[in-house]
Amino acid sequence: MKRRALLLFFLSIFLLSTNSLFAQSPKKVLKKASKALGGEKALKFVKSYEKRGVIKRTKDGSTGSFEMKATKPNFYNAIYDFRGFETEVGFNGRSGWVRDSRAGLKTLTGKASDDFKAEVVHRNWRWVNYKKRRAKITDGGIANVNGKSAKVVNLTTSEGVLIKMYFDHATSFLIREEIPAGDVVRIFEYSDYRPVGKVKEPFQIKTTVGDEKFEIRFDQIEHNTMVSQSEFSFPRISSEPLPDIPQLLKDIQANQEEIEKILDNYSYKQKITKREIGKDGILRATESETYQLSFYKGYRIRRLIEKEGKPLSPKQQAKQDKKVQDEVKDIEKKVKKEEARKISQSSNGSPDGRGRNVSIAEVLKASKLINPRREILKGRDVIVFDFEPNPDFNMKNAKSMLKFFGKTGGVIWVDEKDKQVARIEAALFDSYKVGGGLLAKLRKGATFTLEQERVNNEIWLPTVADINLSVRVLLFGGVNVNQVVESYDYRKFRTEVEDAKVNEIKQN
Repeated sequence: MKRRALLLFFLSIFLLSTNSLFAQSPKKVLKKASKALGGEKALKFVKSYEKRGVIKRTKDGSTGSFEMKATKPNFYNAIYDFRGFETEVGFNGRSGWVRDSRAGLKTLTGKASDDFKAEVVHRNWRWVNYKKRRAKITDGGIANVNGKSAKVVNLTTSEGVLIKMYFDHATSFLIREEIPAGDVVRIFEYSDYRPVGKVKEPFQIKTTVGDEKFEIRFDQIEHNTMVSQSEFSFPRISSEPLPDIPQLLKDIQANQEEIEKILDNYSYKQKITKREIGKDGILRATESETYQLSFYKGYRIRRLIEKEGKPLSPKQQAKQDKKVQDEVKDIEKKVKKEEARKISQSSNGSPDGRGRNVSIAEVLKASKLINPRREILKGRDVIVFDFEPNPDFNMKNAKSMLKFFGKTGGVIWVDEKDKQVARIEAALFDSYKVGGGLLAKLRKGATFTLEQERVNNEIWLPTVADINLSVRVLLFGGVNVNQVVESYDYRKFRTEVEDAKVNEIKQN
C-alpha cells in the first residue's frame, strides 16, 4: 500500500508539472525567458554588442575567426573565414547582402531579403517589443531538444516570417532557434550561458545550414560598445566606374514619360491576394480578386473578372461589364468637355483622373542615394544603390506622394542598359499622416516591394508588388494591409474597354 501510495504521489507531481508546462501561455514563456536573462529592462538597455570567437566546421574540423556585431534598431554584420575563404553578411538599415570569396558580393532580394531583415531585427531585439513591431506570438507546443523538455513559441513578423524559439523548461533559457533563410531553415542551438554585465549571453552556438554544421565559441562579448555605423556600410569591391547618377535619374524620368504613352496601348490582368497571420502564426492567403485593366483614351479602367481564382457567374460578369460601360460614358463626357487636362495631377499629389502616379524618378529626388554598386539581376546588368530620406529636400512645398516617399528608405535596382527601375524594396522610416492626420496615419515600419520586367522588348511594366502596412483610420481604429499584387498577361491591342463600348453601341 505504501509503495502504491508513493507511486501515486510521484505520478501526481509529474502530472502537475506537465500540466503547468502545457498551461504556460507564449506571453508568460517570453516573460520568464526575459527574467532568466536578466530582465526586460536590462535587455532593452543593450543598444549594441560585439562578439568575437572561433568557428569550426564539423565535417572537416576546419577552424577560423568569427565576429558578430549589431546596433539597434536594425544594423548587423557577421564575418568569418576558413583559411582565407571569407564569408560576410550584413544589413545597414536599408539593404542586406552576402559576400564570399567565391561568388562575390550580392544584394539580397525577395524571400531571402525578407527573412534576413527579420533575423536582423531578432538579433537586435530578441522577442522584446514584439507588439510594437506588429509581430505575433503563438503556442508551438512542447518539444525535446537534446534530451531537454522545451516550450516552443512561434514569432511571426508582420511580413509573415516565422521564427521558432525553444525555451528550456528548467531554466527558461533559449536553447534553440529555427530561422528561415530563403530556401533553407537555419538552426541555432545555444548553451554555456554566462553573465555579461546584467545580461546573460550564450557563449556557445551550434548552427546547421542545409548539410553544413558549425560550432561557434565566443571568447569575448561586449555590450553597448561604440560601434560606428560605417562598420555596417555596404562593402566596396568593384573598381569599375559607375554612371553619373543625376544623369541616370534624368534618363529614368524620360523613359517613364515615354512608357506612359506606350501603356495606353496595353491591356493586362492584375490579381490582388490578401493575406493574414493565422492563430498558428502562419501567413496565409484569405481572399483574392482578379481584374482586367485597360486604358481608354488615357484613363485606366478595372473590370473584375475572377474571385478566389474562379470566373464570375454570367450574371455577376454582366453587372461588372455594365459598370465599365458607365465609366466609358463618363470618360466620353470628360473628353468632350476637355476636362482631361484640367484634372491631371492634383495639387496634393494624389493619382490623377487617368490613374497616373508620381514616377519613381520623381520619388528619388526626395531621397538621398548612397552605396552605388554594380550587380547582376535576372541575368541583366544593374546599378544598385540604397536610398534614405534626404534631409535637404524641401518637404514643405512638396506634393503629398513625394512627402510620403521622402520618409522611406530601402534599396533600388536600375537596369543599366534600358535605364529602368527593375526592383525597389522600401520601408517607411517615420509615420505618415494622410490629410494632416484627419483621414488616416500610416505607421512607421510599413514595407512595400515593387518589381518590373521588360515586356515585348519595348517597355518595362510592373509584375509583382508586395505591400505590408498598418494604417490607423479615423473612426475605424487600426487596419493592417497585407497583400500581393501580381500583374501579368500584358497584351498590346485594342482594349476590352473599347470592345465594351462597341458592344454597347450595337445593342442600342
